[in-house]
Order: sequence, then C-alpha cells, then structure tokens
Amino acid sequence: MENIQPGAATLALPPILDLTAAAALLEEFLTQRGQPLRVNAGDVQRLGGQCLQVLLAARAAWAADEQALHLDDCSEEFLAALDLLGVASKKLTYCKEMSS
Repeated sequence: MENIQPGAATLALPPILDLTAAAALLEEFLTQRGQPLRVNAGDVQRLGGQCLQVLLAARAAWAADEQALHLDDCSEEFLAALDLLGVASKKLTYCKEMSS
C-alpha cells in the first residue's frame, strides 16, 4: 500500500521535460530529498530520455532513503512517453513497506 501522508511535499513536473529541463529537474529533486514526495505528472506534454534518467535516479534515491515517492495524475502524453521508452509508470513509484 501507499505510504504517503496527506501533507507530503508535491513536485509538479513542467510540461516539457527535455535535455534543457534535466538539470533544473535534478535540482528540484535534490531540494526535496529525505522526505516523502508526490510527483505530479499531469501537465507533462513531452518526456525525453535525460529527464527519465533523473526520474529513475530519484526513485532509486528515495528507495535508498526509505522514503515514499509516488507518481500522481499522469498525463496521457507522459504515460505514452514512458511506454515508448520502455518504462512502466510503477517503476517510478517507491512505497516503503509497512512494518508489522
């Protein structure tokens, strides 16, 4: 199950995620590191390989930190780009398992 509190930080992805957006996207993730995060992909119109690499690296970082990272409200274009690039959207989500 998802382990994100309602008050978790949200990062809204910009419409164009291409090579020129990759550095700024990385900086955005670095400022949010260490806390649960929701990533809103509702406005994404174009996703390039470099920003996909940033998203996958963020997923790995959140998993290493054992912090929840959840992808929300994905646009059709975002999902189509993930499919074209061979990545399932669930690969970008990390939910820490609840301890019993």
